[in-house]
Amino acid sequence: MIVLLELKESLKSFYGRFAAPVDALVKFLVSLSALILMNANLGYLARMKNPLIMTGLALVCAFVPYGAISFLMGMVLLGHIYSVSMELALLAGIFLVLVALLYYGLQPRDSYWLLLTPIAFALKIPFVIPLLAGLSGGLSGVIPVSCGAAVYYIMNYVKQNAGVLTNDAAVDITEKYVQLIRAMVTNQTMLVMIAACAVGILVVYLIRILSVDYAWILAIVSGSISQMAVVFGGDYLFSAQVSPQELILGILVSLIAAGIYHFFVFAVDYSRTEYTQFEDDDYVYYVKAVPKIVVSRPDVHVQRINNPKKGRGGGRRESEARL
Repeated sequence: MIVLLELKESLKSFYGRFAAPVDALVKFLVSLSALILMNANLGYLARMKNPLIMTGLALVCAFVPYGAISFLMGMVLLGHIYSVSMELALLAGIFLVLVALLYYGLQPRDSYWLLLTPIAFALKIPFVIPLLAGLSGGLSGVIPVSCGAAVYYIMNYVKQNAGVLTNDAAVDITEKYVQLIRAMVTNQTMLVMIAACAVGILVVYLIRILSVDYAWILAIVSGSISQMAVVFGGDYLFSAQVSPQELILGILVSLIAAGIYHFFVFAVDYSRTEYTQFEDDDYVYYVKAVPKIVVSRPDVHVQRINNPKKGRGGGRRESEARL
């Protein structure tokens, strides 16, 4: 335990010294992961398959805000979809514009959840995002997480129906739009997963802010259970296609990831909790203070005790004293 706490303090010190390069590296890796995800699931935009172009775009994203990264990734996504179906690209563009108006115009602080959510869904660990969003943010995180889940299922729909979308030129344009909208709105799996993410964030956030011991641990466990309950309920009521093996594995990975985040961000010692009370002219304040677990990094200094010159001088003085 002491070793982990020392590692935590070392990482905090390292990030404090090199915050800008670390943030740029994280943005680069997230952007590159998003591009690889789109190429793996879609890959219809031939130019974006070039590793140099992918790396160059990810480097550009490393030095811009997350809102700008989301915009660039949205343009790349629309390019992939447009290569398959202009109509679906138009619908996806309208959806992204609505997301921008709904969320980024009001609170663009949590833009990274819109990028991380499709990546987590592609890695089969979607339940980690609601836990981390509920622990680190507020209820507003429901919007980017839900939109990120919808983006993943849009990509999945294009991947599964690329042949049909490419070869339906004989279908009337109005009927084509109706079919596309119906296919997305009636996707029971997407709706169940969005509901699970929203419920998970809500439960985690509401329990996290309670003034009870081990609130964060209770929030992580309760959020995981609530997400499982929503998925199982959706599978029973709407026949949502969610693999039980992927569900259990995703929950376990999510618990581990949330536990690691809790250790590095909110490690406190409830055994040393203190309560105090004070007042002013208008209010009486009751304060509960819980100290964080902090371990000082070992600071090793080598100090020379015996000085050879003084030793020789001391030896001469001792000889003179004997004479």
